[in-house]
Order: sequence, then C-alpha cells, then structure tokens
Amino acid sequence: MQKIKKAIIPAAGMGTRVLPASKAVPKEMLNIVDKPAIQYIVEEAVAAGIEDILIVTSRGKGVIEDHFDHAYELEAKLEGKKGKEKIYEEVKAIADLANICFIRQKETKGLGHAVLCGKSFVGNEPFAVLYGDDVIISDDPVTGQLCRAYEKYGCGTVGVKEVSREDVKKYCSLDVTPLEGNVMQVHNIVEKPTEEQIMSCYAILGRVILPPEAFRMIEETPYDAKSGELYLSDAMVNLAKAGKLTAVDFNGVRYDMGNKLGILKANCEVALKHEEVGEDFKAYLKELVKTF
Repeated sequence: MQKIKKAIIPAAGMGTRVLPASKAVPKEMLNIVDKPAIQYIVEEAVAAGIEDILIVTSRGKGVIEDHFDHAYELEAKLEGKKGKEKIYEEVKAIADLANICFIRQKETKGLGHAVLCGKSFVGNEPFAVLYGDDVIISDDPVTGQLCRAYEKYGCGTVGVKEVSREDVKKYCSLDVTPLEGNVMQVHNIVEKPTEEQIMSCYAILGRVILPPEAFRMIEETPYDAKSGELYLSDAMVNLAKAGKLTAVDFNGVRYDMGNKLGILKANCEVALKHEEVGEDFKAYLKELVKTF
C-alpha cells in the first residue's frame, strides 16, 4: 500500500467565532503558549511521515507564509548569542520542517472546495487532510494513526471521537460498525444532522486520509443549497456507501482553535505540561482558584 507523503491543511476561514482577535491576525496564528496553532498541526503531519504540505490560505493570511519561511535578520541577531542557542535552533528549524507550499482559496466555499484547490498538488496519490481549526495533542500523532489504518485496510480513513448529542449536530454523524480495535467501518455520513438524522455520536474531528479518486467525488458533489458551501463529508458519503471508508477513534486530545473556549483550554493544558513554564503555571493556578 502506498505511503502517505502529502497533506493539505485548509486554513482559509475568516475566524468569525474568535473575533476580534482574528480581525488582523489569522486564527491559525493564535498562540498555544509559545507556538502558533498551525505549527502544531504541521509538526503533527511531519511526525507522521508527511513530506509535502499544501496550506490553503486566503486574502490577508500572508503572515502564515512568513512564519514558515526563514527570518534571516532575526536568525542573524540570535546566532551566537549566549543564552539564545536553543531559541535560535527552534526558530531556524521552522523553515525546514517540510516542503511547504501555499495556495489561496479565492472564494470561501467550504472545506470540500478548499481541498479541491489541492488537486494538482496531490496528483494521483493518497493524501491527508488536517483541518486548520483543530490542534490535536498526542504522543502518537493522530495523522500517523490514520495512516496506519489506511495502509492496513486500503480505504479512506477519518479520525473520530464521540461527542455529545448536541455537539454532533454542529459536526456530522456517522453510521459505523466495529471492525477491529479502535477502527470502525463507516456506512454513511450526515453533515450537521437534525435530531432525527443522528445515527451515532461519532463525529469527524479534524483528520482525514483520502484516496486520489476522492477529488472526482468532490467535483461531482453539489454545493449545499442553504450555505452555498461544498462539504467534504458529503463527498465522502460515496466512499462510505462503497465500503471504502473506515473511522479511527483516535488517541489524543483535540482543541477547537476556532472557538474561544477551545483556545483557552489548549493554552491552559499545554502550559501545564510545558517544560519551561509548567511548574510555575501549575502553582499559579492553584493559588488563583482559591480566590474564586
């Protein structure tokens, strides 16, 4: 089975749920402690063996490109400075994480349309999709967990978790049956289901592996009449109904970086485990909660 070497990261959304923070700064560049959210996503892809990454952006998001480029003036100021050796290496390494390319989604027409922007980049290969809103922290990269399932079963694979019945209405609902361990067979998907359409509380949360023929399915999928968007999950229904889609109940903690509470949770929980500030932050929180 062909190894997954390419990934698309859709990062073109306007971030309306986190305004005004995202008015001038892309939500993907909002920090989790000391790194922007999108760097965590890129690092996950690289840790899973991805070599080529396409980030789909939109107008006003050039700062994302700058972040993954060399900053020669900054690097020159840090190089050789006593006490700055570690941060110099970290800053310099960002530009060399992977072969990162960029393309603009000139119209915000949904996740399916954003993925379709990467058709020529991917070519005739299987590929990963890592949603730009979703940072997932795990010792075993979630993209890697999905890649292993793809290589074993030869099917498209989606990363899922069980969510509350109310939350599943915001995402999608999957009709699944157990296959092996934490892997399930997917039979159907309903995007943003009504109460009557809920098949399970398993929802796709931020990670997908697709075969190259998925592009044809996306192109053949109609845009949603109400929103005008092209939903990726609608395109994946064809894979599911053909018995060519599995779901992995992944190991990892997912943070919704398009949500104010999700950003706060990510910063708090990552900070508690951070080697530089973790212990001091823990002590601070213990004192802080006494005052509330």
